[in-house]
Amino acid sequence: MDIVFLGGLEIETIIGIYDWERETKQTVVLDIEMAFDIQKAAETDDIQYALDYKIVSKRIISFVETSQFLLVERLISEIASIIRIEFNVPWVKITLNKKGAIRGASDVGIIIERGER
Repeated sequence: MDIVFLGGLEIETIIGIYDWERETKQTVVLDIEMAFDIQKAAETDDIQYALDYKIVSKRIISFVETSQFLLVERLISEIASIIRIEFNVPWVKITLNKKGAIRGASDVGIIIERGER
């Protein structure tokens, strides 16, 4: 299976359990890998057979910007569901980085995989 990816997708959102986090947008950074058979797109040179990463990114950006979850666990799970269901992706791996969440750590977050490759 081929992999289509988005790397370093930075999105501002309300995320967190503390009062200040409910009032101030924070940046989450997403790295997304999506299994997708690109063979027909490659053979035909036709976007209709490709996983259009621009459309995927716009959908994810719109969703994350308007979400207000307490936990990154919920946010990342919802993102995975959107990608798998709306874009017919059999397997997705997502890294969600909530930079600056822990003093002294440059990166903190979650990595999930959903589906089968």
